[in-house]
Amino acid sequence: MIHPGRGSRIYTDPGGLPVGEGWLTVRKTWLLASVAFSGSMGFIGLLVVGTFVAAGSVAGGGGTRGSVGLAKGAVPTTYQPLVQKWGNLCKAINPALLAAQLYQESGFNPSAKSPARAQGIAQFIPGTWATHGIDGDGDGDRDVWDPKDAIPSAASYDCKLAKYVKDAPGDPTRNMLAAYNAGAYAVIKYGGVPPYRETQNYVKIITTLEKSFARPVGRVNPSRQAAGAIYYAQKKLGTLYLWGGNGTADQGGRFDCSGLTLAAYRSVGIPLPRVANDQYNAGPHPKRDELLPGDLVFFSDDLSNSRAIRHVGIYVGGGYMIDAPRPGAKIRFDPVDTPDYFGATRVTEDGAKAVPSESPEEREEKPKKDREPAGEPSSPPSRRPSEEPSEESSTAPSVPSDAPQPEGTDV
Repeated sequence: MIHPGRGSRIYTDPGGLPVGEGWLTVRKTWLLASVAFSGSMGFIGLLVVGTFVAAGSVAGGGGTRGSVGLAKGAVPTTYQPLVQKWGNLCKAINPALLAAQLYQESGFNPSAKSPARAQGIAQFIPGTWATHGIDGDGDGDRDVWDPKDAIPSAASYDCKLAKYVKDAPGDPTRNMLAAYNAGAYAVIKYGGVPPYRETQNYVKIITTLEKSFARPVGRVNPSRQAAGAIYYAQKKLGTLYLWGGNGTADQGGRFDCSGLTLAAYRSVGIPLPRVANDQYNAGPHPKRDELLPGDLVFFSDDLSNSRAIRHVGIYVGGGYMIDAPRPGAKIRFDPVDTPDYFGATRVTEDGAKAVPSESPEEREEKPKKDREPAGEPSSPPSRRPSEEPSEESSTAPSVPSDAPQPEGTDV
């Protein structure tokens, strides 16, 4: 992330390596690597073994489908009660999935607007809002710019679509998301998610992002690219920090914190987003006592809001990370157990690819052909709330009066 890094709160030995409680584990690993292999490949080999030996203790980690709990700080504090409450409106959605949609649409920005006239945190356009917007907070109006109306409306719209395609074969949630993108008629016509690249990509993105917003219900599976990412980062030890640095030749091979993590995972074929608070959404979130080498570790002055994350490093074990800490400092080892420790992410390739790399405005300004994956058949226009509904989708019935109401405390 392009923000000032953390202050120096760690003693170093004359060789520049950290000392103190917990450091012996890291130092021992490095010494063993040097003696046993007399070269950098010894270190990477040791890490591969160490990572997957440790992974054996977390075998059996599962996914998050069906979980309705939100990961700590994944949703800004202001919106957590709304997402938790309305994310349980019907069985086809849950809070983590609703959060993933809001993040994909606007990045939780209630003032977001696009050239396509999409408005607010849920990116409804006026025509769709007129039909599907609801008065979520009961104050007598329906305001697309008010998250207390827009978030309930997004959940309500999802549930209406789920009701309309409930008889289509396949997973109800995936069918609902497909209807959100391509229209309910297409889901019914094809008996499930239609063979449109835009729609299939949208379904994959949201169901993948869902995992990064859900509170894990079990252990998180290890990353198989972790050792390579650490190997890259350890080669950069001693490199001077550069604000906004991506490690390019014209920058002298220098990095800032998220530039280093981006480059480390890019070296193993995983395209992380550029800034730290988006990198947090590139996979599920292991607990502190479940950290494995290669996990990204994050730091913030606001421990309730992932959008406030200001620093990131790569965990290497023994309570330490490799990070580019701040202007004037060099890439080094730092401890992770500090008061500003926010949490961790176990990077996955699908998770990284699902994180938007552009703002809603930038995505809308791109020609559609530039937003679609190459080599796939063309898809019909999207039917999501940021576009006018087609005639076929506008005939979808409203949620009946006996539809389930959200549970939880009034907000």
